[in-house]
Amino acid sequence: MGEFLWLFWFYASAFLILAANGFFLYQLCRPFITFRRGRFGKVLLLLTFAGSSGMVIWIGDPNLLYTLPVYFGLFLLCTKGDLAGRLAVCIIFFCLEMSVCALLDSYLQILSREDLYRWYDVATRLARPVVFGTLWLLLRRRFPAEQARLSRRLWQMVLGLAAMPLCALIAVVLLAFQKYESDAASAMALNQGLVVLPFVLVTSIVLLFAVRILADHERLEQTSRLAGLREVYYQGLRQQERQVRQLRHDLRNHLTVIQGFLERNDTQRAIGYLDEIAASPALRGGRRFCDNETANVVLAAKVEAMERAGIAADFAVSLPRELPVADTDLAALLGNALDNAIEGVEGAVEKRIALRCRMDKGLLMLRVENPVGAAINPDLATTKADKSVHGFGIPGMREIAERYGGTLDVGVKDGKFELVVCFPG
Repeated sequence: MGEFLWLFWFYASAFLILAANGFFLYQLCRPFITFRRGRFGKVLLLLTFAGSSGMVIWIGDPNLLYTLPVYFGLFLLCTKGDLAGRLAVCIIFFCLEMSVCALLDSYLQILSREDLYRWYDVATRLARPVVFGTLWLLLRRRFPAEQARLSRRLWQMVLGLAAMPLCALIAVVLLAFQKYESDAASAMALNQGLVVLPFVLVTSIVLLFAVRILADHERLEQTSRLAGLREVYYQGLRQQERQVRQLRHDLRNHLTVIQGFLERNDTQRAIGYLDEIAASPALRGGRRFCDNETANVVLAAKVEAMERAGIAADFAVSLPRELPVADTDLAALLGNALDNAIEGVEGAVEKRIALRCRMDKGLLMLRVENPVGAAINPDLATTKADKSVHGFGIPGMREIAERYGGTLDVGVKDGKFELVVCFPG
């Protein structure tokens, strides 16, 4: 009976330690990933962290090699979103977790006295939740609850940086197998690990801070774009207000002219004059292309710019009031597509831009076509001198499309430039 109770408490304690490890790592990782639907992804990630934290990772031992593919596979299985971002976060947390395990397993053994060596395994198990819990307590207030969202290009950059601690971890843990051949090789491997493993741990934490800083920067950029959209909307309202004020100011004069025509029985001229007043922009009201207000504001502003440049607009838009796309992203797609088209028709014989945009069967589709008036750069970059103003263009639109799981295709055929964007909405 006593042996049964001892085994019960042993396994219960081991389970609680692993659960604590998984909880702390899960809480640290949560702001950086998107889970798959339901509780499956959350539970699987918690179990992945808990199980991997129980692995014994010695310098020169192949356990890390066995853990790595399983860890990566389960991590990708329970998350969704941009693959580069998921891989980057997976590598960062793998390096963070395994560097802690390798430090504890490899060096607590050396520090243990001979009479305490039998408690070495217990000490390493208990030290894990202490370290992970301390990291969580220190970092939780510095990592906001909002999910970190980066563009694919930034995630790719973070992925490239995350490869550095991963390679260092693999090199010091897996490539030090000669440590078992002699005491000198063992001492050299442990000395290398004492330098490299803390570097891997610190680099992983720094990369997490870098992701948060980049995410805050991306959020500020989106806020700036939204502010620009509001400015366009505000300027449109001010222009309509000026037109109405001017019409009200001239109304007395208009009535006097019409009265004069009617007194002379010149009804035809009176009707013609009324038609001119009815065609006034102030009486036409704001232009509407679809039910979506963001699209209306952007398209109305671009149509006015096209009319001033003598460019014909052929628009057919069918978008609902609510879209599963951020207003800033929709405005950026429409605005930059039309900016590129306006730039492209400069010098063309036929100044006409055709735009088709609709939401159908769960897909948002955008197609813009315009005649080519000048040579197209091979990289599709802007031809304007001020690239700081006009450089967002194609790369920015492609990033938006890919972020929503879609595609962007461009090409020139029969003297016409065509841009097609399609992604699930």
